[in-house]
Amino acid sequence: MGLGGCIILIAVGAILTFATDWHMQGVNLDVVGLILMAVGIIGVATFSSIARRRRVMVPPAATVVEEERHHHHRDGYTDGYGV
Repeated sequence: MGLGGCIILIAVGAILTFATDWHMQGVNLDVVGLILMAVGIIGVATFSSIARRRRVMVPPAATVVEEERHHHHRDGYTDGYGV
């Protein structure tokens, strides 16, 4: 289950717990909503810990310093091509 599924579980659980006044015989929708919210929160925590472990820390590449080459220019031309 991904992060989106966990957020949907939390939302559906909150709706069942706080926004409905339905009464079903043998089922307490407030408890079902609380269970869905708890499962969603556990899923978000698990997903974030797994995602944190997958992140690979790559050290920054060392910068390459090249020596500056000195070109000998004669009359503004190099190698006879005018560039």
